[in-house]
Amino acid sequence: MLMRGTSCCAVKKFTPTKPDTQSADAAPPKGNRRNRHRLRAAVSKEKKRPLHEIILRDIESHILSGDWPPGQALPFETELAETYNCSRMTVSKALNQLVQAGLIERRRRAGSRVAQPRAQSAVLAIPEIENEVRSMGMSYGYVLLSRARRKTRKADICCFAASPRMTVLELDCLHLAGGLPFCLENRLINLAAAPLAASESFESVAPGPWLLEQVPWSNARHKIRAAAADARTALLLQIDEGAPCLVIERETSSGGSCITSVRLTYPGVRHELTASFTPTDNKVS
Repeated sequence: MLMRGTSCCAVKKFTPTKPDTQSADAAPPKGNRRNRHRLRAAVSKEKKRPLHEIILRDIESHILSGDWPPGQALPFETELAETYNCSRMTVSKALNQLVQAGLIERRRRAGSRVAQPRAQSAVLAIPEIENEVRSMGMSYGYVLLSRARRKTRKADICCFAASPRMTVLELDCLHLAGGLPFCLENRLINLAAAPLAASESFESVAPGPWLLEQVPWSNARHKIRAAAADARTALLLQIDEGAPCLVIERETSSGGSCITSVRLTYPGVRHELTASFTPTDNKVS
């Protein structure tokens, strides 16, 4: 149902999803039972999530699937409250988080609409993913998809590409926000610089915060680009193959030795980067 008198779009029936989710079976690659089991375990923790997160996820799914295009009017808050049998305060909390995520726009007396796509560029320090998710008022989840010890190769990202035959630990991880895939992480850790990583399972702790606690670093470099989702990325992030993604490649080092390189892949429609800065010597260029 759309806002009466405010949209020229076709009326679409809004059907909320059930509180339980099927993403545990959909996210991991077919045939990979271990990944499927791990993701199912993580998602099962979300079954008792607050009602406002269920509303948020339902609306987000309509937007990300393209069912509700940019400019589409959302149902009235009263309609959503009636659909979910909850208070308008609960609905408003979900809508406010969607505004913070950049997915919808709310205007007084004009209601809520799906936001137009936007891009912002920045030079910035990138926060830990868990802190980023919780700052949006959403529950955080983490799944270790794979862990392997191997030698570096030329195709590796960043500083490891120039150091063949170095022993590294490779980790593939999936971060969730409100039970929905938020970020896919592929990380290499230099075991010479972080030897304790060899005995850490990373089943319950993400490698990023673990490294911050264990290994001091002195330099970092970011590379930010856009990329189309390949089949595996699309499956794990629950987006269409070829959908735009924001990719952040980061390497940290100390004393000229690379500690870790990581590639973070976000669904393009769910993420943006912003930064605040001041001019140097009162000059603007």
